[in-house]
Amino acid sequence: MLALYIVLGIVVFLVVLSFLMGNKMVIEKSVLISKSRKEIYDYLKFTQNQDYFSVWNMKDPNMDKKFQNEDGKVGFIYTWNSLTDKGVGEGEQEIIAMKDEEFIEYQVRFKKPMQNTVTTRFILESKSENETLLTWGFYSPSKFPMNLFKPILVNLLGKDIQKSLDTLKGNLN
Repeated sequence: MLALYIVLGIVVFLVVLSFLMGNKMVIEKSVLISKSRKEIYDYLKFTQNQDYFSVWNMKDPNMDKKFQNEDGKVGFIYTWNSLTDKGVGEGEQEIIAMKDEEFIEYQVRFKKPMQNTVTTRFILESKSENETLLTWGFYSPSKFPMNLFKPILVNLLGKDIQKSLDTLKGNLN
């Protein structure tokens, strides 16, 4: 009988914890770049430029890549499949919205290692004529039981996003 109460207690604890964690994951990291908003936007709008700053793209330079439609425009789809790095996995990223010099929004559809669909967004904010605050946002559903690991995922993904932004800043400065 004691074992039943312990199991029941663990289940109740996990349900309450899951409720407290919520069902959405939001990660936003920023970097201040000494370039105009236009210069940064004109670089970022080409999804293929992520090969030069995204830690995920750079993990496997030999991954299989395919492209549909015109890069730099809504509807462009970048498909990847890493045969050597399971962490990079397989999926596709589509430009779904753009506003000149203000933001670029993507839908990212992961197929491997786990299926998930997320939204990512680059947001550009002028701080001065030649200084721009660039924010990279990652917005994902977070369902039970994965939401129990949300603090770990936010930390790990946040570090990768920040490292990517720092690399981008170094490339552009």
